[in-house]
Amino acid sequence: MGIDDVTRDHVLQTLAEYDDLSREVFLSKYGFKPARSYLILDDGRRYDSKAIVGVAHRHVNGHALGPGDFSGGAATVVPVLTRLGFHVEGPRAEKASADSSFATRLLISPAFGSAESRRHWKDTLDRLVPFTESQFAERLTDDELGRLKEFHPDGQARFWGATPGHDGKMAAVRTGDVVLFTGKNHVRAIGEIGAIFRNSSFADVMWPPKQGGESWHTVYSLRQFGPAEIPYATLSALLGYTSTFMYPGQLVLSGERARAGIDGLLITTRTALEDAGAVALPDTVSELPVERQHTRSTTVERAAQKVLFNREESALVIEFCRTLTDTTATRFASAAGICDIFLNGPEGSELIEAKSRVERSYVREALAQLLDYARYAPDAVGRLAALFPQPLDPKERHLLHHYGIDVIHRVSPGAFERVPAPNQAREQMRSTWESRELSH
Repeated sequence: MGIDDVTRDHVLQTLAEYDDLSREVFLSKYGFKPARSYLILDDGRRYDSKAIVGVAHRHVNGHALGPGDFSGGAATVVPVLTRLGFHVEGPRAEKASADSSFATRLLISPAFGSAESRRHWKDTLDRLVPFTESQFAERLTDDELGRLKEFHPDGQARFWGATPGHDGKMAAVRTGDVVLFTGKNHVRAIGEIGAIFRNSSFADVMWPPKQGGESWHTVYSLRQFGPAEIPYATLSALLGYTSTFMYPGQLVLSGERARAGIDGLLITTRTALEDAGAVALPDTVSELPVERQHTRSTTVERAAQKVLFNREESALVIEFCRTLTDTTATRFASAAGICDIFLNGPEGSELIEAKSRVERSYVREALAQLLDYARYAPDAVGRLAALFPQPLDPKERHLLHHYGIDVIHRVSPGAFERVPAPNQAREQMRSTWESRELSH
């Protein structure tokens, strides 16, 4: 367990101990030196950031981290503290705070390039590993086995991992982070991390090392996993890398770069939906009104079970977003799910839902999602639009226009046409879009 496991309550307990002991005694007791750059400002008092986080870790598992156990500064301690709601003073604290506003990490893991990687892929990604069977379970601690069962109650999961040389990078990775599995100039699959732990003995059962070779160390299960076929050039354009970058080794990205990749590819994780209240947490039992007890599940719940990444819609969104010149496309998560595109430009806010096909069922789904998401938008929405790969039939277009929703369709590579809804219909519906106070 690393510093990302520290909670706000752990920090508050540590601040109280710091106050009781005094700064000098506290730092001496735990072996830390005074902070040179970053200080926590809380209730008018200043505290040494690295020392506070290291000692706060004692409340996670009974073991305080010493100064040599982790690095401090803008890339590590500051994002943890700002995510927990603390104000940190320092030369780059404001930037680190902004970068940490998107907490999900993006891993890029070579997994299909070499013959050995492809063999591992076949063994633990192409098929499920029955981790409750004795040859696997006997290598797991009770805590690890319990964690796996929490995410995979049927006792089977897909797995991947990393060698000890990546321990530093992997220390911050946690449930809900996204991993892109790469090889042969493409992202070959996308996964969402479930349980993650270090256990070379368990890893050796799944991926026996070659004679004289290195065991894998970090192991993680995949809550969700799906195939992809994304050229490196497409990914690099989203991440801000050169078009010839070949992704030769393990990367763990965070902050705005992670957001650019995850949102740009239209990746929707189960964990993000749970955090937003769109789906139930594992092992959650909830009571339903009588009239709903015989329904199978909500639309969002069904989508969360099967959709991590939609290749066709993602490609359409990427192509459309490249045409934007004066605004940046973002997404937001809510109890209704995660929207496809949210624009906040000079003409106001616009919510766009993309669909890969133009049949009526897809059009109706876009209509329902737009009206649902609009209630939760961070800013009042002035315009709704549905994005399609080709023009709609008049009947389907009129359905969206009746509710004040614009239609955007692809006319040629890199070119899109907007067919706006009548102004009267849009104005009539706008009061409905902007009535957000009842939805929170």
